[in-house]
Amino acid sequence: MELTKRKQNILASIVNGYIRTGGPIGSKSIAEAAGASSATVRNEMAELTELGLLEQPHTSAGRIPSQKGLREYVDNLMPAEPLSDDERLTLDAMLAKSAFDPERLPGGAAHTLASATRCMAVATAPSGVSAKIKAVQFVQTSRRTAMLILIGSAGTMKTKVFHCDFDLSNEIMRIFFRVLNERVVGRSVTEINRAFIQSLAVSYHDLAILISPALVALLETAQETVKTEVHVSGQMNLLFYPELGPGGARRVMDFVERQDAVAELLSGRPGRAQIRIGHENGHNALAAVSVISARYSVNGADAGAVAVIGPLRIRYAHTAAQTAYIAERVGEMLTRVSREE
Repeated sequence: MELTKRKQNILASIVNGYIRTGGPIGSKSIAEAAGASSATVRNEMAELTELGLLEQPHTSAGRIPSQKGLREYVDNLMPAEPLSDDERLTLDAMLAKSAFDPERLPGGAAHTLASATRCMAVATAPSGVSAKIKAVQFVQTSRRTAMLILIGSAGTMKTKVFHCDFDLSNEIMRIFFRVLNERVVGRSVTEINRAFIQSLAVSYHDLAILISPALVALLETAQETVKTEVHVSGQMNLLFYPELGPGGARRVMDFVERQDAVAELLSGRPGRAQIRIGHENGHNALAAVSVISARYSVNGADAGAVAVIGPLRIRYAHTAAQTAYIAERVGEMLTRVSREE
């Protein structure tokens, strides 16, 4: 689609005004910026409306961008808005609380993005589908309970507290550690299934009863590791955008509870932030919102994603920069933690 320079300027001015106010933009408010009279701007706005780039929600002369117009703006007219050093420091400080805890970091990333953008934010934890087991650790938590810690190569770390029918001792904890690390380190997490656990128990004969609680905990932890875990924050932020209405916000909230659907929506390759507008999201529940997402890598391998879900008048350039930065930092933090284990 080829637009004249003046049409580009008018469309950009209307999008920027709509993002700022959430309402229709009239010709008078942008005539000076467009370098043309109000009558000329009205004519150009009428042509942009015929092209499907603008909409007239009321009988007034004001226009708002259509989803097609927003896509044209994002693809061809939107200036980059790199984050300032102060903004980066602020985001880093918000992430710092969970920086060294792989289990909490995705949730911390979602909370940080929701707070910074005043929208809903989601983050997927690294999936263990392609991960290999780096280590299995144990921590005794009481006389007859212990915590199993499963550490994967994709930056995953899952824990499971399990109970034994006998008193634990340092020697028993060492047996747990030796048996599991000898037989499972280096294996794919997906290999740890019920048949594998049963064969492992049989191979240890007299020790089978002793190590059974730890083996069951390992199986349950491995099963949880391969699931894509979705963390959500800032749901209530959507209620502050009147164009969504309570019903629209509720539909988005219901959608993000479907973890498989969210994981599929955010699938892709690491790189620059991806912007999906309204119907481009492919779900009726997301037809009135935009989704800005970015994937992160751990040890060079694609691992997960962070995303912001907000109204169609979201600050696209700035939010994309924030989302891409958080994704980059999450990947760096998880990579560092995985190498220190």
